[in-house]
Amino acid sequence: MRSPEFLMNDEKDFSPQKHGNAADYDASSITALEGLEAVRKRPGMYIGSTDIKGLHHLVWEVVDNSIDEHLAGHCTNIEVYINADNSITVKDNGRGIPVDMHTKLQKSALEVVMTVLHAGGKFDKDSYKVSGGLHGVGVSCVNALSIHLRAEVHRDGKMYEQEYSQGKPLYSVREIGTTDDRGTTIHFLPDPSIFETAEYKFDVLAHRLRELSFLNKGLNLSLTDKREKDENGFKTEAFYSTGGLQEFVLWIDEAKTGLIENPIHIMAKEEGVDVEVALMYNTSYSENLISFVNNISTRDGGTHVSGFRRALTREFKKYGEDGGFFKKITFPISGEDFMEGLTAIISVKVPEPQFKGQTKGELGNSEVTGIVSRCVGDALKTFLEENPNHARRIIDKVVLAATARNAARKAREMVQRKGVLTGSGLPGKLADCASRNPAESEVFLVEGDSAGGTAKQGRDRHTQAILPLRGKILNVEKALEHRIYENEEIKNIFTALGVSIQENEDGHRILNTEKLRYHKVVIMCDADIDGSHITTLILTFFFRYMRELIENSHIYIAQPPLYQVKKGKNMRYCWNDVERKAAQLEFSGGKEDDDSVKVQRYKGLGEMNAEQLWETTMDPKTRILKVATIDDAGEADRMFAMLMGDEVPPRRAFIEANAKYARIDV
Repeated sequence: MRSPEFLMNDEKDFSPQKHGNAADYDASSITALEGLEAVRKRPGMYIGSTDIKGLHHLVWEVVDNSIDEHLAGHCTNIEVYINADNSITVKDNGRGIPVDMHTKLQKSALEVVMTVLHAGGKFDKDSYKVSGGLHGVGVSCVNALSIHLRAEVHRDGKMYEQEYSQGKPLYSVREIGTTDDRGTTIHFLPDPSIFETAEYKFDVLAHRLRELSFLNKGLNLSLTDKREKDENGFKTEAFYSTGGLQEFVLWIDEAKTGLIENPIHIMAKEEGVDVEVALMYNTSYSENLISFVNNISTRDGGTHVSGFRRALTREFKKYGEDGGFFKKITFPISGEDFMEGLTAIISVKVPEPQFKGQTKGELGNSEVTGIVSRCVGDALKTFLEENPNHARRIIDKVVLAATARNAARKAREMVQRKGVLTGSGLPGKLADCASRNPAESEVFLVEGDSAGGTAKQGRDRHTQAILPLRGKILNVEKALEHRIYENEEIKNIFTALGVSIQENEDGHRILNTEKLRYHKVVIMCDADIDGSHITTLILTFFFRYMRELIENSHIYIAQPPLYQVKKGKNMRYCWNDVERKAAQLEFSGGKEDDDSVKVQRYKGLGEMNAEQLWETTMDPKTRILKVATIDDAGEADRMFAMLMGDEVPPRRAFIEANAKYARIDV
């Protein structure tokens, strides 16, 4: 048996007045948490958070177990269901969790797996050669954080089940019938007292399952939403890939123009580590590098990413220098120049991965750097030798990237010498706030001078600054970097925020936020199609050139109301049609058609006076702000490229697929 978790008792008062000497600090000051109580006490330590990310993380922990069965060669089908009550069912056709008696603990192996931390077959190298869940706390954590969980196992011609509540078995594992199938089905309902939200998002689950299908070609995955039903039945999406990572790259780059016909595909194995890479160059100006270890997304990169970057830069730089392709350039080529327009997927299978934290965001195995570098380097060298035409197109792209980076650096230096990016001269259109404390200050980027004027009148002058933006800012998705510094509206944003862009020794852009003047940057646009377009343009700019502000939760989107419903002295603002209908019925006494109830549809911020704009959209006590976050940088890159790039067909397909959610103003 493992030792219980020991945590300080939060309910005790440890102030110096009450606990001034060692005699008061004894065994009663320590709380011993048995079994899964530690998980319920500190869920964030095990699943990262208790917000919507943590809620979805529960699904990944269960699905990862099924994926590990596939990696071991025993599972070909995984089904995920979102049930009507927002519970989740995950069913696979793997071997089924063992149910025989565990000799040391004297209880069924199924119960051990479901109720004991750091227990499972993944620690046995004969059962799983590679696994994503090597921390061994996955499904037991899901059990601990669920008000109800049922495990059903089909194994050796028999069916078994056991149910739990908050991680505690309700009865011993029991046999319930016979079957010709095999596999494991886990059904769980997250505990609403632990999670901030109980609603699962179909798109979030679908995105991850699609990833897993690319990472595990030949594996059938499906997602069914039993909360939605139409004439065709429940909403269902199936995922299956025959091309694996090559299809993954093409899917990500569907809205971009490729420089070569097919992705470069690399597969190798060294020292027990499987390395697979697919990469493609396109005509865009952005880099999109996505990495995985044992099917787990490593959004913070790690040693496998370092090895890839090292190999790519080394081989392409040598090829360019040996061929004399860089002779006309009067400035040095940097590592960043080889990354522009690159989309790459790096997937490694490591027998004993060392992750940083339970959420496995970064790989730490130092030996993987050299392994990936050698495997990728050898394959790229062969590709360059055998495909001179493709190689030349890529090198030409690198030269263009280096030229553009040099031009952008000169443009930034010129602007910064004039003080535009250093905060020494604020834009004339900015109505600054009185406070000089960034933590309490916020700036509203407002669509149009008219709405900007209204916002200036209605704001809290001590903490709220207003920067009106004229029309639509430059679409940075289609512009070379040095062009953005010529755009007046973008220069005003740089100036108002007090940030600047610098380069490290590899030529990588780094946002200097030491002089950031506001910790809340609020995008405030009209609640119509044009307003949404401007919001997207601004978000594209922040994502491409000030991503750190998004990652550090500095970017917000204001939510002005859509309606004002009024009858006599009764008045209410409404943000959607459901609220509007409810207000109309309430004011009319339940009558659906009452002409005395007046509904005003706000199509623009300018239709509100200063007082209305303040109380609906700007007052911290009553307003609604959405914080911009990046859950998946690769998917965000794909979405911005599709919405704001040159390729029309993917954008048209997206609009047609999502037209039913759009609001059309007439």
